[in-house]
Amino acid sequence: MHQIHYRLVYIALLALFAVSLKCCYCQNETLAAGWGNAGVTWYGEPEGAGSTGGACGYGMAVANPPLYAMVSAGGPSLFNNGQGCGTCYQIVCTGNAACSGRPITVTITDECPGGPCASEPFLFDLSGKAIGALAKPGQAGSLRAAGVLRVSYRRAPCLYRGTNIAFHVDAGANPFYMAFVVEYENGDGDLASVEIQPAGGGFIAMQDMRSALWKVNSGSALRGPFNIRLTSRESRKVVVAQGVIPANWRANQTYRSIINF
Repeated sequence: MHQIHYRLVYIALLALFAVSLKCCYCQNETLAAGWGNAGVTWYGEPEGAGSTGGACGYGMAVANPPLYAMVSAGGPSLFNNGQGCGTCYQIVCTGNAACSGRPITVTITDECPGGPCASEPFLFDLSGKAIGALAKPGQAGSLRAAGVLRVSYRRAPCLYRGTNIAFHVDAGANPFYMAFVVEYENGDGDLASVEIQPAGGGFIAMQDMRSALWKVNSGSALRGPFNIRLTSRESRKVVVAQGVIPANWRANQTYRSIINF
């Protein structure tokens, strides 16, 4: 009789252990998928790009291909003192009747420093176009009127098909002060370092300006053409844009490379 009792206890313990393993596996599987919870608001025009410019320094590029206004300002944790500029995220909205349940991808191009953005651990302040893309057909207006939405999100690789990295030279750049915004990086989207090599010289480390703008001050005039070496932040991949900014470069111009990550 005691043996039967012990066997029953043993079987029950095994079953309990198996259930606990299954629960742990499910939890780890969810975590491995990389999805988290965030809040979503929106700003700007209903079908617009949020802000033509924004804290990252992309200017009018946010409204044009390949971004197509599918952009977002990030709260403090996503903007990350400018290091989040250029990063891409997938967002899925399911908690509202107007939500489509289909994922969209947005690029961080601006900062949302106050209000709900500061009170939420993770908050996306989407462009009008991006929040409309979360909605079922014909229900974008309902979603825009819903206040703070609860969504699922995860980091995603950036992919700008048919587009290579571009460098928009700052309006204030001159031979002693070179500065430019780096645009359209595939993969990580953010950069660990940017280095510039003037004609006849070695590579010089540039300083990020809490945005997608990188600068270098030089004690002597820098001459082009310039090579630019980029290192991505997470994957640490390195690419070099050879001669991308020419010797006769001009301020407030965009120069396109033939490379990408």
